[in-house]
Amino acid sequence: MKTIAATPFDYLFDLEHAALVVIDMQRDFVEEGGFGAALGNDVLRLQAIIPTLQQLLAAWRTAGALVIHTRECHRPDLADCPPAKRLRGTPALRIGDAGPMGRLLVAGEPGADIIEALSPMTGEWVIDKPGKGAFHATGLHERLQARGITHLIFTGVTTEVCVQSSMREANDRGYECLVVEDATESYFPEFKAATLSMLTAQGAIIGWSAPSRLLIDSLKPASAS
Repeated sequence: MKTIAATPFDYLFDLEHAALVVIDMQRDFVEEGGFGAALGNDVLRLQAIIPTLQQLLAAWRTAGALVIHTRECHRPDLADCPPAKRLRGTPALRIGDAGPMGRLLVAGEPGADIIEALSPMTGEWVIDKPGKGAFHATGLHERLQARGITHLIFTGVTTEVCVQSSMREANDRGYECLVVEDATESYFPEFKAATLSMLTAQGAIIGWSAPSRLLIDSLKPASAS
């Protein structure tokens, strides 16, 4: 059993029943020319967590535990993208429109790919999701149940949208959840700070948070700690 001195109190998990979830580290959100930039955001803010995620992934993989990557993307005919989502706001380009990396947030297009620096390895799960949360219309819960997963550790982007949505969905399904503070990011720093506070408030009402160094340290063999 691993123990992390998390907020608001210790988080306990064992690797056999835990998964590291990397939310939407896709070119469309992290690189220029993608959907995030089309919304007018500074994508460099999201790129800042890539080195931390690389270190965390390396440690988690060495420990031999499950890694799950998600990609927010839609079918080419956009049948799984409701107008209430596609027509919201006034972006320079909308979901499905052609951009520098292909059609935005469409499965199979270059922009929907996970960035090369965080490419999934053989055997890791890649979940394509049409919504902000990782559980909506994906079958993820059933796969996790079959694997005996009880604890989910969340990273990725953006903190207040897809990461928070996924963590709240997981909490409703009975998973014990932790978000890694410096392995998640938002285009808006104040939104990230508020989200971390909301998720961990009232005795971990949704879950816990902790910096990556504590999680990485917990993964080291006892003789190396």
